[in-house]
Amino acid sequence: MSVRGSTTAARAAALSITDRLLGWRNRLLANPAFHRFASGFLLTRPIAQRSARELFDLVAGFVYSQVLSACVKLELFEILAAGPQTQSALALRFGMSDEAAGRLLAAAASLRLVERRGSDAAGSARYGLGMLGAPLVGNEAVKAMILHHDTLYADLADPVALLRGDGPPPTLSGFYPYTADDAPASAAALAPEQVGSYSQLMAASQPLVAAEILDAYSFASHRRLLDVGGGEGRFLCSVAVRAPQLQMTLFDLPAVAERARERFAAAGMADRAQAVGGNFLSDPLPAGADIVTLVRVIHDHDDERALAILRKAWHVLPPGGSLLLAEPMAGTPGAEAMGDAYFGFYLLAMGRGRARTADNLMQLLQAAGFDSVRQLGTRIPLQVRVLLARRSAGGDRTG
Repeated sequence: MSVRGSTTAARAAALSITDRLLGWRNRLLANPAFHRFASGFLLTRPIAQRSARELFDLVAGFVYSQVLSACVKLELFEILAAGPQTQSALALRFGMSDEAAGRLLAAAASLRLVERRGSDAAGSARYGLGMLGAPLVGNEAVKAMILHHDTLYADLADPVALLRGDGPPPTLSGFYPYTADDAPASAAALAPEQVGSYSQLMAASQPLVAAEILDAYSFASHRRLLDVGGGEGRFLCSVAVRAPQLQMTLFDLPAVAERARERFAAAGMADRAQAVGGNFLSDPLPAGADIVTLVRVIHDHDDERALAILRKAWHVLPPGGSLLLAEPMAGTPGAEAMGDAYFGFYLLAMGRGRARTADNLMQLLQAAGFDSVRQLGTRIPLQVRVLLARRSAGGDRTG
């Protein structure tokens, strides 16, 4: 037998052993008698209880999300930010029965969104903000995403049909009109009302990532920034505060660029920030920048389109220019479900794109011609991770 044949056989044997061991584990976990033993034995009881709790959380996750949605729609967190309230007072304010309010508050308390704070003289339970509810006060970015999930959940009502491509197109696919198959031809004709909803959502959620990006990378050494797919300009407004010397150009669909111009004018930035209308899938990018940013853009597109966008960015940069790519990424340690479960199915409903690992994105950047690609640390990688790539100081992209 050749060396290669021996190696292949050894790998097959190792895989077979692994499969047999995992098969034994799975049969054990599926055995009701083992469940009873594990949940009663002192050493395995905590593991069994934790596993049961995690499995139930998967079953009940949608209900938990709907409890959170109800709290946001009723502005419960803002109300409690002013001080604890009784169940009766909240029921009156919400226009629901005392029993219904009690059901919601008990559910919210179990999820640590609110806390029980005793009772008043009449015996009505009092509630204040909880550990997970307090950070939502005034957090328009997270609340906008929570409310937006009504559309996502409707599209996921039959996940098997969605995966098979059966039935009508998901509503979410119409929410992002630039992802349609004919987007290059139709984007320029989009009316303001067709881009308003997703532009507002992106603008509202931008603060979630802007501070993370700006803490990870300084724009102090750059002259002009081109933000591709920059929406209404919320990110550039944040950059402007940190880098007062920087000239900035935003490139997005014409109707979106118009909204950005209004934001720049309102922020007193019209003299240093311009918005150019176009489609990065079909139109050339504006020239003159020494750094390009792509903030939550690439994961909206399949590999072919993503590579085309990155190549356009490479071509518009001067030798030695930089590209900053920022978005949530699959395989993020401690947040693996965020990439493959949440964004995997969100992008499926959207109709195009996929969550990629940092390695996947690095490979795309290198294929586009960039070198010296490295990852920058962020404080909350679950929200955004950042890759910095540079165009070589000499030579052209090959291939």
